[in-house]
Amino acid sequence: MIRYSLKCSRGHEFDSWFGSGAAYDALKAASRLSCAICGDGDVVKAVMAPNVATSELRPLGGPASAAEQALAELRRRIEAQSEDVGDGFAAEARRIHDGEAPMRPIIGEAKWTDAKALIEDGVPIAPLPWQNASRRKVN
Repeated sequence: MIRYSLKCSRGHEFDSWFGSGAAYDALKAASRLSCAICGDGDVVKAVMAPNVATSELRPLGGPASAAEQALAELRRRIEAQSEDVGDGFAAEARRIHDGEAPMRPIIGEAKWTDAKALIEDGVPIAPLPWQNASRRKVN
């Protein structure tokens, strides 16, 4: 695993974990990265200082802080209470908004342009603060 400091074109800075440098490159090439703060799809690596290990290491896999634990719990609750509509998120969100499908919480994936069009049309959506929410499950 590798953690990169990232920055969007709007100046927001945030960190994200990747399986490897190649995994980051593949996601960047496929336009699958977005700002954790505003959802902007124009994300690049920010300048970062090296991380020096100390004797206070934590086991891999578990949240390191109360904030990470709260985020993991929020993710579990959202995924448990929502219907995963996968890549059909934009179309299903629009159908729900237009009254053509039953009102219910959904999660899934949408292209940046589709999400922007939904927002411009008044469809109430929000990005989740993690990648591929509908494809990975939290332990």
